[in-house]
Amino acid sequence: MKIVLKNLLAAGLFTSTLGVCAASEANSSPAIDNVVAVIDGAKITQADLEQKHNLFQARNTYYEAERKVLDQFVDDYILEHAARKENVTVEELLKRHTQGAEGVDPPDDALRVYYEGLDTTEPFDTAKDKIKEFIRQKRITKAKTAYMAELKAQAKVEIELAAPRAQASLKGAAIRGPKDAPVTVIEFADFECPYCQQIEPKLMRLQQEFQGKLAFAYKDFPLPMHAHAQKAAEAAHCALDQGKFWEFHDLLYSSHQLDVSQLKQSARTLKLDGEAFDKCLDSGASAAVVKANLDEAQGLAISGTPGFFVNGRYLEGNVPYDSLRSVVAEELARVAKPAESAKR
Repeated sequence: MKIVLKNLLAAGLFTSTLGVCAASEANSSPAIDNVVAVIDGAKITQADLEQKHNLFQARNTYYEAERKVLDQFVDDYILEHAARKENVTVEELLKRHTQGAEGVDPPDDALRVYYEGLDTTEPFDTAKDKIKEFIRQKRITKAKTAYMAELKAQAKVEIELAAPRAQASLKGAAIRGPKDAPVTVIEFADFECPYCQQIEPKLMRLQQEFQGKLAFAYKDFPLPMHAHAQKAAEAAHCALDQGKFWEFHDLLYSSHQLDVSQLKQSARTLKLDGEAFDKCLDSGASAAVVKANLDEAQGLAISGTPGFFVNGRYLEGNVPYDSLRSVVAEELARVAKPAESAKR
């Protein structure tokens, strides 16, 4: 079985479930020369509208809602197909393939360790049955997720719903990875942002998993509530001038040392030219490029950090690793399609 879905309207979803009527491919960007209004004979084009009001984030919000419904539609379709093959209901199918997943209840001493990590005043003796049930349900959910992944692999699902894309520039960005990588991840981040720090291990894992296929670019978005973010961003560009941006970047995320004196010490830890680094940082020589990156982020209507553009597709926040991986895998598949067609 092979499933190819291009949009939800073709699947007959939005008109019935959300009570709206819309044109096909509503989430994709209209042609920039489309006339959207005429005022006293003057034609207003899509390009005029885009220049005045960036609509990318609105399209992306719509796409995310549409994609969520589409993913659920795909899951339901596959489950119903599998249930028909086994001549059972979907509920019976899931029960059959997850039977025994709840396993054996943990012993009381293990439950007590779990209990001690909970923020509750409920006595252990009354809470332990709830903990047992929670663990059982988590195991069943994992088993269902694994079974669903197996069914999806067999079904060879291809999602062709068009994602909105923004043209984030690589100007002023440090890049890690092959220049000809089929997928480029541009991150707008802030060295003082805790979520940027938390997602860093996921980005390193992503780089290792897709080694040779990914390029990472870092762009500055120092937030006004972070007192050290501006100078940290400038310092990273001073390190870039000496060819050690990524070493400096990695050190700041691991050390969290962002005072100006600490930034200068980090430069010496990495054996940079200390005098040149200090002059660059104290003079604000890198402030202009940081400001240009900040202006671009604001122009793209990014509301917080971290913000990612994966071949132009936007993700925001400390997103789960599986979400990052899924988008990268989809982009690799999309890029590979024209190459495969050319070989035929």
